[in-house]
Amino acid sequence: MRYGVQQHRFGVNYVPTRAWWDCWNDFDGDAIARDLDAVAAIGADHIRIMLMWPSFQPNPTVVSSAHLQRLDSLMALAGARGLDVCVTLFVGWLSGYAYKPPFQRDDNFYDILASGAAQELYLQRVAAVASAHGNFMGLDLGNELACCWRAPTSAVGDRWSAHMLAQARAHAPGGVHVNGMDHGPWFDVGSFSAQHLARGQDIVALHCWPLFTGAIERSGGDAMHARCLHLSAAMTALAKAHAGDPAKPVWVQEFGMSESWTAAANVPSFLQASSESAMAAGAAWFTWWCSHDLDRSYRFDELEYSLGLIGHDNRIKPAGHAFKALAEAWRGKPVAAGTAAHAPPPAHTSPDTTWRWLDDWRKARR
Repeated sequence: MRYGVQQHRFGVNYVPTRAWWDCWNDFDGDAIARDLDAVAAIGADHIRIMLMWPSFQPNPTVVSSAHLQRLDSLMALAGARGLDVCVTLFVGWLSGYAYKPPFQRDDNFYDILASGAAQELYLQRVAAVASAHGNFMGLDLGNELACCWRAPTSAVGDRWSAHMLAQARAHAPGGVHVNGMDHGPWFDVGSFSAQHLARGQDIVALHCWPLFTGAIERSGGDAMHARCLHLSAAMTALAKAHAGDPAKPVWVQEFGMSESWTAAANVPSFLQASSESAMAAGAAWFTWWCSHDLDRSYRFDELEYSLGLIGHDNRIKPAGHAFKALAEAWRGKPVAAGTAAHAPPPAHTSPDTTWRWLDDWRKARR
């Protein structure tokens, strides 16, 4: 991996143009190569990919060799184009749908005694393939896990997360491993605590969505309001406050803007403003959602189709050009981590207390 956790880097959450992530079952290396050529052309240095768990592990004692070979091929294709790869394991939740292996019960996902053996087998087999490549970034335990599986308490979820992160470190040493959670733990009590996510990872992975956090609603529907433009920055500051460390590395692992929320002409400005303000707040890594506009032959919520930096035809969109300029200007530069302590995080986490903290932080930065 070419960049440390205190250097800026810029990438995309890859979405294949052909067959979406069903491509694991209908693999076309040539189509993926064309996609990754376009990703490299916008100046990305990494991609985050989704392993569809039911396909990769159809049975608790079986991990599909064919799918592991396809992962191996994708890693090689990315490496040939200078792209590092973050591999997301327990998917799980993706683009508004839940994908669950038939053997995994919802009520014991975080029960290490009940579910750990199958989960660890899967992690180990994936880690062996992915970490053999020099462009392997690390493992992400899952994509917004609590959207599929809710822990009975955050203590249970934290214990499972710590265990699996330790497994990742043991079986893929040298990788940067994370638990890529949505905004939930930062805004409410849930399956994981903000304290664990802030302190238990080498870099804190944040998903900073203006719609799902409520930023657009709280801004009167204006997706270009300062509250939305500085959401990633404010959440970066909040994560550092929970970590008790102003220099804690932060990865804005998902951020994006749909043309359902604002005019297409505003998206490049949103990308630039949100990235630059988050860098000023000490965020290190940025991974836009997503690489390509989704295939309209697949049925998703309307908001999903226009999130890409690249069109479904592999033509670079204006936001893709803005991304390239930003990446070329900042990639590899040291993070302005800062030493000033942040205000303590909310004593009791709720949407109102968290938003009060975020708004106070933003206003104090003016």
